[in-house]
Amino acid sequence: MNNNKTPALRVFTLTTLAMLAFAGNSLLCRVALKETDLDAASFTTIRLLSGALVLWLLVQLRRSEASGKGNMLSALALWVYAAGFSFAYISLDAGIGALLLFGAVQATMIGYGLWRGERFTRLQVLGLVLALGGLIGLLLPGLSAPPLAGSLLMLLAGVAWGVYSLRGRGAGDPTRVTAGNFIRAVPVALLLSLLMLPQAQLDPVGVGYAIASGALASGVGYALWYTVLPLLQTTRAATIQLSVPVIAAAGGVLLLGEAVSLRLLLASCAILGGIALVIWEKRS
Repeated sequence: MNNNKTPALRVFTLTTLAMLAFAGNSLLCRVALKETDLDAASFTTIRLLSGALVLWLLVQLRRSEASGKGNMLSALALWVYAAGFSFAYISLDAGIGALLLFGAVQATMIGYGLWRGERFTRLQVLGLVLALGGLIGLLLPGLSAPPLAGSLLMLLAGVAWGVYSLRGRGAGDPTRVTAGNFIRAVPVALLLSLLMLPQAQLDPVGVGYAIASGALASGVGYALWYTVLPLLQTTRAATIQLSVPVIAAAGGVLLLGEAVSLRLLLASCAILGGIALVIWEKRS
């Protein structure tokens, strides 16, 4: 009986830790840019550098014979995601940022499926319209609307991560590929930091948050997710990720004192509910 329960418990534990890590990226970035003097370009560079080091170490420790090394195009998509993510969180709350990011990632993946000729049922079309309506409602001008510049940057980050994810399909061992792409993205991030050197501000606490974001929330988080991903059905894995914006929003309220507006609640229900409808209907 214990043998049957142990794998399920392991899957649940690894999945929970991975989702907490993904949500933690939003919280760490937001608190670093809100509560410390660290600039967004430096946060991006430190995050990618520390993530690359941890992923490289994990690859060396595993000593797997699986192939995969990444490529420059995927690394550029990774950098666009990381940079857009950091600069967006200068002005966005953690929950709103995670919601916009997740919505853009899923919209990119769904759009790619449609472009490849995937047919949608009526319920999937309804879910897509509901999600897009929620996104439009969130971004419409008003007192509770998130800053437009930050929102557009986060949407760009989400599209870049969606492209990165699509390019990673069948590219080899996910941890090796991710490590290779992180390593390739570091010089690009360093170049951006050099270009923005006059605005650079290093803060010891902020640097610590950036290292935690790269090493733990990114490096270890992705490694955990790639470990558990083969044990999950594709639809279930996509559905589980719906929890990330919710966790980030809850963390923003509890840890950062962020407010939750009625607009955000309604938009979250529409966006996440619409995406869930697309995913679940695809499964059936």
